[in-house]
Amino acid sequence: MSGDAKRVVVALSGGVDSGVAAAMLVEQGYEVRGVMLRLWAEPGATRANLCCTPEGVSRARAVADCLGIPFHLLDVRDLFRRVVVDYFTAEYAAGRTPNPCVPCNRAVRFGFLLRWALEQGGGWLATGHYARVHREGERYRLLRGVDAAKDQSYVLHTLTQEQLAHVLFPLGGMTKKEVRAIARERGLPVADQPESQDICFLADGDYRRFLTERVPAAVRPGPIVDGSGRVLGQHAGLVNYTVGQRKGIGVSASQPLYVVALDPERNALVVGPAEALGREECRVGHVHYISGDEPPGQFSATARIRYHHREVSVVATPLDGGRLHIHFARPQRDVTPGQYLVLYDGDVVLGGGVIE
Repeated sequence: MSGDAKRVVVALSGGVDSGVAAAMLVEQGYEVRGVMLRLWAEPGATRANLCCTPEGVSRARAVADCLGIPFHLLDVRDLFRRVVVDYFTAEYAAGRTPNPCVPCNRAVRFGFLLRWALEQGGGWLATGHYARVHREGERYRLLRGVDAAKDQSYVLHTLTQEQLAHVLFPLGGMTKKEVRAIARERGLPVADQPESQDICFLADGDYRRFLTERVPAAVRPGPIVDGSGRVLGQHAGLVNYTVGQRKGIGVSASQPLYVVALDPERNALVVGPAEALGREECRVGHVHYISGDEPPGQFSATARIRYHHREVSVVATPLDGGRLHIHFARPQRDVTPGQYLVLYDGDVVLGGGVIE
């Protein structure tokens, strides 16, 4: 391992999870350094990026002061804009529904920040994610966090063997309730800090408004069609809809209609009854395997098609070009191009890719 094995950089957010992660590592005898990342937010916005508001920076500094550790604020706004915001807008413009947390973790936290940590002579990067890393021989495995309600392994599925060799997740074996209790016991100033679920870089949480301003071509009106191609009405721009949506479609019918698909080539919104949402199979591209090795043939696993979606058993068949054909054990609603399908073997994360 390069760097000092007892020197660790902790990614602080001003929240309770990262604060407790830092506190636990201090108590375990690590030489801890706290770092917060300044991320891009809309120019002229009335609020900063939710992951690094001025209040959040103050809380992170207060945690560092409470623990007696150094604190650094690193400016990664340009990188964040390129790899997260530009990806976000491009995916919606192409008729897909992205998850910005995955490229952020891949390129910013476990890309830039991990490299920075190692360049400072440290051996580790630690975060407050609810996940676990186990070493077996020379290989590393990413496991779910033990708190099923807080498990964040889904958004970490792009981690590599090299990254896992230098990553610590101190909270992986804990529940959120236990984490808050530790924060209160240690007198951390973030013990009761609430969590934010909004997309962090939006000025007001309204991604449709954001996309309307930045990719106006993606909000062109177009036809609403049924499965046979019959025109039922007109939509207000594909960015205003997502697969599985029922409300706000704007057409009346004898039975409830749902968004079945977005067709950017025709700029068409495809709708249908609930039973039209079920998919028995899909294809996944840009597949990453945490082991670093592509399976030699067909394999069984469980899969999540969205972050908090219920898992389903699947049979996965490798295809050319690093892709997979996925067959679901039961039809799945809301199989959405652009979202990540993540594969599991019990608690072990196998990897994942982008639904095509």
